[in-house]
Amino acid sequence: MKRFLTTALLCATIPASATAQTAVAGTGADASITALRSNWLQAVGNITKAAEELSEADYAYRPVATVRTFGEIVSHVAGSQYLMCAAALGEKQPAEDAVEKTAKTKVAILKALHESVEYCTKAYAINTASAGIPTQLFGETSTRVGALTLNAVHDGEHYGNIVTYMRMKGMVPPSSRR
Repeated sequence: MKRFLTTALLCATIPASATAQTAVAGTGADASITALRSNWLQAVGNITKAAEELSEADYAYRPVATVRTFGEIVSHVAGSQYLMCAAALGEKQPAEDAVEKTAKTKVAILKALHESVEYCTKAYAINTASAGIPTQLFGETSTRVGALTLNAVHDGEHYGNIVTYMRMKGMVPPSSRR
């Protein structure tokens, strides 16, 4: 996780003044934040599709006893999104495992996931001026856009877990259905 966090933080250390030069024509939006939001939406969209499709019984599936169940992965994503997007918004960060400890059914996990996506949508709407504002994340100083970068990368990482779980169950993951 340390190397993962360091890599994500390094990717997000571009000064806000440099990123301001890449504004999307006519929108006032920063092109790098727009691209980051697009990548996040793709990953979280695939996670959401898989989470909606799998049955309640599938939520208890784990390939081996030492890894999270499918449901635990989805609830971990929801909880992590709340934490990282709170950092990006400069708000109080909840415990990363708060959702994982409380949401135990498919309905509860999906509700938490949908709510975390709604919350993060506000974070991914930050402007260039606030992208470089420092924030604390996992005990280290980052930037608000750094927190968003880590969130997008983290979601992609766990979508990879979900792909593996689905393939092990003979299912085709959302991203492979094109």
